[in-house]
Formats: sequence, structure tokens, C-alpha cells
Amino acid sequence: MISQDILRVIDANRQRYVDELIGFLQIPSVSTCSQHASDVRKAADWVFNQLRTLGLEAQICQTARHPIVYGCSAHIENRPTVLIYGHYDVQPPDPLEEWLSPPFVPAIRDGCICARGATDDKGQFLTYLKAMEAILAVEKTLPVNVKVLVEGEEEIGSPSMDDYIRGHRRELAADVVVLSDGSQFAPGIPAITYALRGLSYLHIDLQGPSFDLHSGYHGGLIANPIQVLVEILAKLKDPCGRVAIPGFYDDVEPLQQWERDEMSSLAFDEDHLKAYLGVEHLTGEPGYSSMERKSARPTLDVNGIWGGYCGEGAKTIIPARAGAKVSMRLVPRQQSERINRLFCDFVGSLTPPGVRLEITDLCGCDPVLVSRHDAGVRAAAKAIETGFGRAPVFVREGGSIPIVSLFKESLGMESILLLGWGSPDDGAHSPNERFSLDDFHCGIRSIAALLYELQAP
Repeated sequence: MISQDILRVIDANRQRYVDELIGFLQIPSVSTCSQHASDVRKAADWVFNQLRTLGLEAQICQTARHPIVYGCSAHIENRPTVLIYGHYDVQPPDPLEEWLSPPFVPAIRDGCICARGATDDKGQFLTYLKAMEAILAVEKTLPVNVKVLVEGEEEIGSPSMDDYIRGHRRELAADVVVLSDGSQFAPGIPAITYALRGLSYLHIDLQGPSFDLHSGYHGGLIANPIQVLVEILAKLKDPCGRVAIPGFYDDVEPLQQWERDEMSSLAFDEDHLKAYLGVEHLTGEPGYSSMERKSARPTLDVNGIWGGYCGEGAKTIIPARAGAKVSMRLVPRQQSERINRLFCDFVGSLTPPGVRLEITDLCGCDPVLVSRHDAGVRAAAKAIETGFGRAPVFVREGGSIPIVSLFKESLGMESILLLGWGSPDDGAHSPNERFSLDDFHCGIRSIAALLYELQAP
């Protein structure tokens, strides 16, 4: 159990931790923009120096894009090993005109720090470093062996992590993986996420004639790629909202009754959600609650569509090509590779003669399910109660974190702790992203407590 001396150190250094977070957030480490490559490297150096200051053995591994930072404490026999993951890259801040203050000039408003990367993921990741710092200030050593893995490509799909993890299995071996790159269930209601949806993300291209045609001369003679595309997309789901791809639901693991009971017990305010989203109605698969549909059932969504003339005025053409991007969120037992095959077969069967179809796999990952009875999960629940003053709820997350499935597949990790300190309304990826300073502080306390809870056999 954590000592009160360590918690007092955390409380006494609250403002200094915020000041250090401000310095971290001032670095515009936008991984997708080449003009920020030097800033991404600067953020990697910042993390590296933090690890060295903690006394960890640290190194920077340069990849084809952005660096990976790795650090580890001196190994002590008969102590469990904890692998901490985070990312130091951030999303682009656009549109800039919607920010109330510059995205890389952190501002404190309404008890929150406002800046790009505040909650995703610099603020949440920093809770781990400050927790270790506080422990070391009192005890001089950590209660567990610690390994830290921090990347600069999470916001672009982690293209370098697969090779890195597969090539460093021995160095990354651990008893438990822990990360915070999400949110609580609601403000003031901390949560442990025990399931993540997987992802299949595909790009459809349809090619008709070799070039755009005059619709008066050629209309009625050939298949119009846009018309074909919208007809295909319309057939991907039935009128009730279920995915219509044959075999799509074959491997779906049904929700257990305790999960449905727990989800129904959570204070989910549909009216507040509709007001926040600016819609009058929520839709989705029949037979399931909004909470179940948003987090625990598979989905299919068209993310983008293009083709033809969309400029000012009229241009009467039959376009040569059209395309769309489609994503499918997957639930436990579904596999991204198999879902991709089913999608391609179905779309191919709907594509008429006269149009050439090409489907590209953009990215994907399998879903993750962690046992509620895992020893690490039980330890995290105790630690969060220490840090936040109340027990966490257990939730499924509707989004996907590809690195988590990679940890499970490549490292054989079963004990994966997904602990979100942010709030659902933090605005991650949006203008005016923010992170509650109270949650930042409670997160530090929780991680310090967790390292002691994980020390127990």
C-alpha cells in the first residue's frame, strides 16, 4: 500500500507538475505534418530527458518517421514488471480560428489546462512520470520494475510500432501493460476500460470510363460510378441499421447479462448527448440500448465519399471515377482480416459490369477484451479509489487503440490496464482541447498507488 508521505509529496508539488505540463504542451509535436518533424523530435528529447532525470536507463530509437523513446528502471529480482505506454505526438490544431487561445500556448480556464495534446495524450502520460518521481523522492526506489515505451506516431496510426515491438519482445516483456489515453465515464466518475472495439478501415475506388463524359452524349449508355457507389453503400446496412454483409455477425460474442445490467445502471444521459451532438434523435441497431450500441456492438460507417463535379454552378458530366472510405468497428471474437474479406466479397458481388472495383485496406486492428477478474484490474480499482476518492466503474470503449491489440498479439499480454483520466467532453482532436487539473492531480495519485498495488503477488 502506498504511504501517506508519497501522497503528501504529490500534493505539495501540484503546481510544479502543472508548470512542467505547460512546457510539454508548448511543443507543437504534430506528427502528420512534415513541417513539424523537428518539433516532434523536440518532444521526444523532452520525454527522454524526463526518463533520465528519474534515473531510468533511456534511449531514443529513430524510425522512418518519428522517434520511439524507451526507458527502464534497474531490474530487481522477484518484483513484477510494469510496461507503461504513452504517446507524445498530437493532432493538427486546425481550424485555428475556433480556438479561444492559441493551441500551443497553454491557458488555464475553468480549472482546466487548454492546449492541443492536453488530454490526448501528454497530460495523461505525464501522470506516470510524476508518480514515479514522487515515489523516488521518498523511497529512492520503485516498488516494481518499470519499462516505459513512448511513441511519436500514434496520431498517424503507429506505423513504426509493429516492427519495433516484434523486434524488441525481450526488452518489452512485462507482467502488465498500463496506459491512459482515454477518459472517465463522466466527470467525477473514474472508469476502467475492459474492452476495446477493433477496426477495419477500407478505401473503395470505382473506375468507369477513362475520362469524364458529356452526360447528354453518353447518358443511358454506361454505368455511372457515383450511382453505382451510392447503391453499393446503401446495401451495406439494412433499413433497421444492421450491417447486411453476409457473415458479419457470425463471430460476435454476445454481451453477458452482467454487462448489460452494469451498462443500464450507469447514468447515461441521452438528452444531454443529443444536445451536445446537435441532433434530435439517436439511431442504431434494434434491440440494444444507446450505451450498448456506442461501445459494445459492431458498426459500419461511411466516413467519406467523393466523385464528379462539386464546384460552383453546373457541369453536366458522367464522372470517370468515384470513391468512399468505410470503417467498421468490431467487437470481441471478430477479426479484422476476416471482416475485410467478407466486405470485399460482398462489395464485389454488388459491382456491375462496366465498372472496375479496387478496395484498399487502410488500417485495422482486432478488438481487445480483458477479464474483470484479472489481478491487475483489481489492483487498478483499488489504486483509483485511492487517487480519486471513489471506486471506478467498468466500461467498454467504442473506439480502437491499435497498439493495445499489438501488445496482446505480439507480446502475449493478457493483463492490460486501460485507465483514462480525461473527461468525455475534453475535446480530444477538436479545438479547445482541455484537461482538468483536478483529474491530472488525481491521476498522479492513482498511478503512484497502482505501482504499490501491483507489487502484491
